[in-house]
Amino acid sequence: MTRNIARRCSPWVLPSLLSLTFALTAGCSSKPPATRYATSTLGSACYAKAVPTAGEGGLAWGSSLSVARQKSMANCMRYASRSGGTPRTCQVVLAKCK
Repeated sequence: MTRNIARRCSPWVLPSLLSLTFALTAGCSSKPPATRYATSTLGSACYAKAVPTAGEGGLAWGSSLSVARQKSMANCMRYASRSGGTPRTCQVVLAKCK
């Protein structure tokens, strides 16, 4: 029974499928890879960390030190109030640029 099934297939089916597969693969391989993730040069260069006397603090990135400080203070106040801390005691303890 295996012989009958093998005889029904034309001799050109396998080579044509292989050539079609190779043609599609060759067409896709010449394309440049798409960038899916932002590179490190596009990110913000400065960061700051603010912590309260009790509760959780906040870390933020910004284009300048002043922007990073403002964002980290806002994050510190938000997270400190959520965690049962003292949001009014937030202070920036670290601020750097790359």
